[in-house]
Amino acid sequence: MHLQAVFGIAATHLQGKSEAALLALSRSLKIAEDLDEAVNQVALLGMLRTFYFRSGDFRTALLYAQRCRAVSETVDDVAASAQARSILGRSLHLMGDLASARVELEASLDLWSRVRRTTIYLSHELHYPSEVTLARNLWLQGHPLQAEQRAHDIIETATMIDRPAALAVVLGWAASVYLWTGNWDLAEKHIEAIVYHAESNSLGPFIAAGRARRGELAILRGAAQTGVEDLRASLRAIHAVGYETLTTELSISLVHGLNMIGQFAEAMELVDQTISAVAANGDELYLPELLRVRGAVLLKMPQPREDEAKDCLSQSLDLSRRQGARAWELRTAIDLARLEASRGEIGVAAKILRPVFDNFVEGSHTMDLMRAQELLIQLD
Repeated sequence: MHLQAVFGIAATHLQGKSEAALLALSRSLKIAEDLDEAVNQVALLGMLRTFYFRSGDFRTALLYAQRCRAVSETVDDVAASAQARSILGRSLHLMGDLASARVELEASLDLWSRVRRTTIYLSHELHYPSEVTLARNLWLQGHPLQAEQRAHDIIETATMIDRPAALAVVLGWAASVYLWTGNWDLAEKHIEAIVYHAESNSLGPFIAAGRARRGELAILRGAAQTGVEDLRASLRAIHAVGYETLTTELSISLVHGLNMIGQFAEAMELVDQTISAVAANGDELYLPELLRVRGAVLLKMPQPREDEAKDCLSQSLDLSRRQGARAWELRTAIDLARLEASRGEIGVAAKILRPVFDNFVEGSHTMDLMRAQELLIQLD
């Protein structure tokens, strides 16, 4: 059972999606079920969820996470419960259920704090995935300072352990926080660390992910052509190994870069393909941002399609509110307010943006809040 599990999880780290990894994990789970070993079932269901999660099949991953959580309730084991709640929280996060994800992640961290051990638990990395996912969740819910602090703390902790794959996962997910807040110097530092650790330990999927992050950062810093080329190459490598966890997030950055260099047809084709993929795969967390970026492309075309863009932005605003994703809501409110202002509707623009901006109580130095404040000053 354990030999099959170790092979499966190692193959997933090194190769990404592979039938050999899936077969080994499935065999190991069957043995655990035949032996009625609930604790091992929790671990193996978690590994299978990780397999589908990294393959980009987030709906199937959620089903395994829910099974894992149900099995954990049948056994009196704190670590099993902590692991199951972490796994479910991370799946709910990408499904766009931010409130439920936060409940599960915080409960997981509370449980992990009661586990008196320093080694890994059946090939999982204790509290690290919960911490870094909670950092992202906090940013999305409108707490950028808390998000940055939590990301900083977990990176510091993960750096001290001799687990390159775990550190690469933490750095890869934490990079989102720094890219989103506009803290690009720290983003660069951690992105280079991802690539270094991945290359030093032959972690193929993480090498591609780290290089893709480089492309994202280049686009944000204005080197759009370079960033687009890097992202295209990295996404090809990511697709080749089936490591699709961050594909939607990276595709959004590529659309942004294509829009910047005037490749509007390709940008529109990619954003529409990505929206369709989200509908199929389930990482609906990104849908408000996809709709916002689609609106941005429509507005920048040689013949802007303002009415269609406004419809995209309105849909994005509504969906971000339903998700409780105040960070996406702010970005969309900025774009929609600018569109209204360009049409001479200054009062409408201020009415859209002001209440969204006023909901934030921290992070005035972060990128989106600074953009919002500057626009509000102009509107006033």
